[in-house]
Amino acid sequence: MAVSLLGKLLRKVRPDENRSSWYAPELAAEETLQVQSTAFQDGQAIPLTHSGKGRGDNLSPALSWSQAPAGTKQLLLIIEDIDVPLPRPIIHTIAALSPSLLGLPEGSLNQEDENIRFLPASFGSHGYAGPRPLPGHGVHRYGFQLFALDRPLGEEPKNVAALLELVRGHVLARGRLTGIQEG
Repeated sequence: MAVSLLGKLLRKVRPDENRSSWYAPELAAEETLQVQSTAFQDGQAIPLTHSGKGRGDNLSPALSWSQAPAGTKQLLLIIEDIDVPLPRPIIHTIAALSPSLLGLPEGSLNQEDENIRFLPASFGSHGYAGPRPLPGHGVHRYGFQLFALDRPLGEEPKNVAALLELVRGHVLARGRLTGIQEG
């Protein structure tokens, strides 16, 4: 009840969408990657089974994407809550993926896989953290953003800012799928 009231009080508090990682100049590139999911369509509701702990099963959705451009050495997946009531969006998950992948089966971000390397997200967490909007806060948009890089990441960045510096000038293409959940 108190959380729902807090969500309602903060309903109009949302970051400027331009603060999303999608708009970071370090990640700028042509939008030529098509990202899809069998769990939800672009702009539609993400099923609760893919929601974070305490709300759903925290099971990563199946994702698929079009072939990355020639010269791609690494794929980078960023899952971000664009509407959290904070000064900037929160990144739930960051994963460096093998460039040979054309998708991820349901649950693949919940287990160890040699083709997936998790990097620190907004609060330093590693792994899949599904949508979990503040109750009462309204609709939240979650961007599943994919970037094709012309080099492997190599070292693990300490945080999101360090990651952006590592990829600056190395993004060949990008694409995204946006799903929603009601808080």
